[in-house]
Amino acid sequence: MKLSQIGELSLLEQIRRSFCKKSKNIIVGIGDDAAVVKPLGKNLLVTTDMMVEGVHFDLSFTTPYQLGFKLISVNVSDVYAMGGKPFYLLLNIAVNKNTNKKFMDRLFDGVKDALTLYDAILIGGDLSATNAGTALSATVIGYVKKHIPRSGANIGDKIYVTGYLGNSACGLELLKKIKRPVPLENKGQRKQNTPSLTLPPRGGEKGWGGEFKLRTLCSELLNGLSWKVVEPLLRRHLMPEARDSKKFVKDATSMIDVSDGLLIDLWRLCNESKVGARIYIENIPVSPELRKAASYLGISPIKLALSGGEDYELLFTAPAEKKVKAIHIGDITESEKVIFDSSGRKKPFSAKGYDHFAQ
Repeated sequence: MKLSQIGELSLLEQIRRSFCKKSKNIIVGIGDDAAVVKPLGKNLLVTTDMMVEGVHFDLSFTTPYQLGFKLISVNVSDVYAMGGKPFYLLLNIAVNKNTNKKFMDRLFDGVKDALTLYDAILIGGDLSATNAGTALSATVIGYVKKHIPRSGANIGDKIYVTGYLGNSACGLELLKKIKRPVPLENKGQRKQNTPSLTLPPRGGEKGWGGEFKLRTLCSELLNGLSWKVVEPLLRRHLMPEARDSKKFVKDATSMIDVSDGLLIDLWRLCNESKVGARIYIENIPVSPELRKAASYLGISPIKLALSGGEDYELLFTAPAEKKVKAIHIGDITESEKVIFDSSGRKKPFSAKGYDHFAQ
């Protein structure tokens, strides 16, 4: 059934029923002209992010479930990067009126599972029809006692990241070769036996028919790359989970999430803090899966790790004397921004990464 046959009011009522989680801090939720929430006696964090078809996602290899889940994760990541906790969500969606209702159902399933993961609540938003591609926007509201800015890094601080870099960018390159959706879902919410999942059939047919299983797909289309190698790379791109900063808040002097690439996001942090940085190639965390897949793709794994983007790991600084359980990749300096290779040679680095308006 198409959305044009259902109508906006019916869809809104479905959303209201589906996202009815209560909280003593929400006085008025979905259904009125505005939500009413009680302040929690802390600093308010507000962030928003858009996802536009053809720019941020391609529906030929992204499922609506993954799209909904990722939209929430990328916004929550910004709240975590400020040292806060997400509480409320506003969701704006623009789709073609001929969109199938199943698309919306699965999109909301992804949103709901992400909200459950991050313990946040949908309190409102807006729906619109469009003749262009699908466009989504989320606003996440959170709270923090003491925020962690990008501008707090000090000379002598160590630079840390919270996990592997480059996995998401490599996952995207693999999807371009697979050329169809891979129906991964959130491990913690909708458990599935992923090696046995069937894929959409070739030729553009609708539905999840098809006899190809994921193990067969990896062998056939990816020259024998195993599902064990491919799955974490695809998952990090399609369904990234934001990294909670609560373990690092007490020590971090500055923080940013790695959304556009390590180099460009470190560049932003340094500029805001008015400092430089030196990073060590040998310290950059590259997963074994990335090394294997990058070799197959003929791409440098370090290149993907430095400028691939969309990993949504946290990049932060802390005083050198602090014992931090994260990956030390470099140090804050007075002004120069350089990379040291495995031989100890250094070269300047630039703000390489994703730029919406680059030529």
